[in-house]
Amino acid sequence: MSASKRVLVVDDEQVARESLGAWLREDGYAVDLAASGSEALELARGREFALALIDLRMPPGPDGIETMRALRALRPEVPVVIVTAFASIDTAIDAMKEGAEDYLVKPVNPREISLLVERLLSLTRLRRENRYLRRRLTRQRTFHELTARSAEMQAVFALIRDVASLRSTVLVLGESGCGKELVARAIHAEGERRHRRFVAVSCAALPETLLESELFGHERGAFTGAGSRKLGKVELAAGGTLFLDEIGDIPPRVQQGLLRVLQERAFFRVGGTEEISVDVRFIAATNRDLEEAVRAGEFREDLFYRLNVVSIRVPPLRQRREDIPLLAADIVARLAEEMKKPVERLADGALQALMEYDWPGNVRELENTLERAMVGCRGAILSEEDVAFVRGFARRDREWEPPAEASLGEIERKAIDAALRRTAGNVRQAARQLGIDRSTLYDKMKRYGLSR
Repeated sequence: MSASKRVLVVDDEQVARESLGAWLREDGYAVDLAASGSEALELARGREFALALIDLRMPPGPDGIETMRALRALRPEVPVVIVTAFASIDTAIDAMKEGAEDYLVKPVNPREISLLVERLLSLTRLRRENRYLRRRLTRQRTFHELTARSAEMQAVFALIRDVASLRSTVLVLGESGCGKELVARAIHAEGERRHRRFVAVSCAALPETLLESELFGHERGAFTGAGSRKLGKVELAAGGTLFLDEIGDIPPRVQQGLLRVLQERAFFRVGGTEEISVDVRFIAATNRDLEEAVRAGEFREDLFYRLNVVSIRVPPLRQRREDIPLLAADIVARLAEEMKKPVERLADGALQALMEYDWPGNVRELENTLERAMVGCRGAILSEEDVAFVRGFARRDREWEPPAEASLGEIERKAIDAALRRTAGNVRQAARQLGIDRSTLYDKMKRYGLSR
């Protein structure tokens, strides 16, 4: 018999266990019996079930709630009914909070069992169909790994299609966390180079000497510790796409080397004398205003024009709020699978809280927020209480301008806290926004007890 008609009954009392199993078999279900939580989990490891009925008290081993938690970790899609001889409001509330679909009171009425099991299995089928339909709907609104339905993002998708098969360098602009690398990957996947490598480099993650070697490679003996030849990311991306993330943070000497690659499609390894020609599609991304950086003398003007052949600006999440429900549903479905939790959707109140927040950290912050909320979620629905902390974030945003009686230290602390949240914890970017050195910002974060 298929798993859609198989029920697991867990009870330490043999008479109760076998009676319940006999009633369910008369209704046409396949039934497996377990005398303890441990035995039930052993059965669940090798077999799928449509429903589990678990006794609340099963001394001396794990009780019904503990067994349900372990079963949910193993089979998050299986609905659980708690069976108890010690019924009370508190018992019911505890069971439902922990994720039980319902509970039954001993002695159990056979008619009541039949109706309950039939209802829950119908509900399970509907949920399965809904998940399938939601996945189909999401796929219809997903462009490679980008999920959106807003007009702003549909325009981005159209531009990606237009430039995908060109050789032209593309500059992707947008705030931190808005999905610039996903745009770059979509350009690669949509174009003629999709069967070749996509190589990504974060230009802000490495100091100047290491970044130069990371991009162009080095010869043996080029510097202390260079014991053998190393191929750089430019060479590794030959025939494919090289994605230069946070290009606005690239040091001046490396800017010069990168300019030569863009102009000549050739470069030298660090410490090398042989010129190497390469066919690479370049895509760069930044959250900086590069034109302002050029005016300030921090970025080469000729490199800026080489990079800015085609530009794609990714709008921040607060400017495309209609994408939030779709993104949230997609993230919750993925996290539920990764975390082995039976969360299926967001409650209306939870979604409203997400819609009201401005998301300074954009999609990355939305992902982190939903992961935090799901850690504490016990049922199949992510409730308004699970995401209540988001409203606290929103209040802090509105309270950014401190009261007149605030001390200078309080004002400084709020400014640093706001900058860190705007940049999703990127200390380099926060320091630049605040107009101070990174080392100074680290000192102030330590003084005020702030973390990323």
